[in-house]
Amino acid sequence: MKLKIILFIFWNIAYILSIKGQIAQETPEPNYIKSVQFKGDTFLGELPTIKLGQPLQLTFDDIIGDEHDYFYTITHYDADWTPSKLARSEFMLGMDNVRILNIENSVATLQLYSSYQLDIPNKMTQALRKTGNYLLSIFNEERNLVFSRKFMIYSPQFSVGVQIKRSRDFKYINTKQVVRFFVDGGAITIINPKKNIKTVILQNNNLKTAITGIPPQYTIGNKLEYRYDQETAFWGGNEFFNFENKDIRGSTAAISHIELKSLYHNYLYTNIARYDQPYTFNPDINGNFTITTLQGRTPRTEAEYAWIHFSLEHPIIAEDQKLHVYGNFNNYVINESTALIYNPDNYKYELPMLLKQGFYNYKYVLVNADGTINRENAVSGNYWQTENDYQVLVYYRRPGGRFDELLGVGSSNSSSISN
Repeated sequence: MKLKIILFIFWNIAYILSIKGQIAQETPEPNYIKSVQFKGDTFLGELPTIKLGQPLQLTFDDIIGDEHDYFYTITHYDADWTPSKLARSEFMLGMDNVRILNIENSVATLQLYSSYQLDIPNKMTQALRKTGNYLLSIFNEERNLVFSRKFMIYSPQFSVGVQIKRSRDFKYINTKQVVRFFVDGGAITIINPKKNIKTVILQNNNLKTAITGIPPQYTIGNKLEYRYDQETAFWGGNEFFNFENKDIRGSTAAISHIELKSLYHNYLYTNIARYDQPYTFNPDINGNFTITTLQGRTPRTEAEYAWIHFSLEHPIIAEDQKLHVYGNFNNYVINESTALIYNPDNYKYELPMLLKQGFYNYKYVLVNADGTINRENAVSGNYWQTENDYQVLVYYRRPGGRFDELLGVGSSNSSSISN
């Protein structure tokens, strides 16, 4: 017992030293971890940005299904995702580095799996007491990192107003959407805003395409104005493709046919590249997903897993490029498991992917040999009319402060876009 305690202490010290000074990066889950949903008080699994004191929930499945032990840690970061100077006892009431206890096994499913649920606060982690950036990391019993997810906690002390505009640059007027916003400090006097205020602009909850490091253009009393054009512009993109297979045995508008082998196989209708097509509105949930099923009472343990067969009709790409499918269902990760393979028999790019029953948004991206995306939305095209969600996060380092506080969050939707 004493040896376990000593090893536990040394592991904690080594882990803290290993992250010191590093910029936090999310670790994607391995192929046996599926259906990671991370959310606050929303129905959809998405990048959580929650108010101080609100609950947080993480769920995921292990398709090995052996009730493996998983542990979690929570670390606090500044606006640039470097570790803050706060001690754990300053930002957390209680403790972490404990086992996830809420485990349920699948019921009457072809694919066996164990479902894990972590709710914060809980008996061990009673509260997160500071605003700012956080990283939730999941470890196995050998203390190897399995995967991690970022989240943010804010206190609404700043007023943040957000507007979506068309670009003023005629070169991009039909393809980009510009985010303009203001920050009003209210009762808090903002000191040296160009140094102490940091902003993050998100499109569709995707941290990987966030715009950061934008200073205020104008200061009017305690109000900061950001009236940029190209500096705060996002490619408009296109509406996401989607499918729903909550009825695992039924075809839908997106599923052409179904086969039952060892597991169900859902074959999606072939999608076409839309970069040269007129814009067509298609309601979506902006890249998000949700788990649903008609075959059981609770999707958590009674939803089936099925092989989803993606298919894309696209001109042949260069040998050093690849086409990938992604969305919030895989945290916008691009790796070998998301790459489509060209099928010379039907002249289409194809990919089977094991996913849990539900409603999914997805898109295709063209990726260079070095892993960078080749021209954002090169497959789907960019249109100023596209409906996108935008969010602006505002951090403030008080004079003498030891960490970046997240004191303002504003949001808007491009359905209200104007010239």
